[in-house]
Amino acid sequence: MSELKTNRLFPYALISPAIVVTVVIIFIPIIQTSVMSLFNYVIWKPKDNKFVGFSNYMKAFRDPVFWISIKNTLIWIIGTVFLQLILGFITALLLNQQFWWRGIARSLILIPWVTPSVITALMWRWMYDGNSGVINDLLVRMGILKEYFPWLANTSTALPAIMVALMWQGFPFFAIMILAGLQAIPRTLYEAAEVDGATSLQKFTRITLPMLVPILFTSILLRIIWVANSVDVIYVMTGGGPGYATHTLPVYSFIRAYKALDFGYASTLAILLTILLVIFVAFYVVKVLHSREEF
Repeated sequence: MSELKTNRLFPYALISPAIVVTVVIIFIPIIQTSVMSLFNYVIWKPKDNKFVGFSNYMKAFRDPVFWISIKNTLIWIIGTVFLQLILGFITALLLNQQFWWRGIARSLILIPWVTPSVITALMWRWMYDGNSGVINDLLVRMGILKEYFPWLANTSTALPAIMVALMWQGFPFFAIMILAGLQAIPRTLYEAAEVDGATSLQKFTRITLPMLVPILFTSILLRIIWVANSVDVIYVMTGGGPGYATHTLPVYSFIRAYKALDFGYASTLAILLTILLVIFVAFYVVKVLHSREEF
């Protein structure tokens, strides 16, 4: 009986370290942040950190910058993930072809992904520079622009410019994931389709895409969570400006915490972002599971 009990407890013993690490690194900070959001916790007012209940949440809903950040966050997530997916898909299809330097190409494609975010942001900020940026130089030489343009200082181009930078950094994730899915598709399916006279487009829509659906759903979900929490690239490139043009919820929370030193309100913004992400992920997972059951 004791041996049977030991065998039942053994799997739990194996995953217990991961559970402990998750609780310490994730759940405890979430609880601390949730508690802090209920206080007027301002660093430069240490004696005035009083309990205010849900006042910070009501303040957020009345804050116009909060709604600007919500809008920018949605544009940021949808646009960046979509661009990364498209470029990653095209790259995976190319890397799945037979050519003599394919191994080298598959290694080089990881360079943007392994480059630290701060270095990526500094590099793209220099490339977008309105006085000496290489992007402006190329566009002027090609005749597309007549003069240098301040990409990161213009409210209409700052956010799209940063989205392009993060697209460059993140598309290798989709490329590697999709490439792994492409290589897992049995070649016999394509051979059978060729025997039946299927065209390249039919093989792509009837074999490739359906077989990649599970990988695409998982990859998109992971990238949405990652991009939604991105702060470093935006903050290094623009600091959230010009004005509030590149303010997303994580950036706004970071600025409120480490510039205004208002950790109570910053915690509220972080909790609201977490709630929105949890709702979205739950909805996404339910829809995906329902779609896969139908499929």
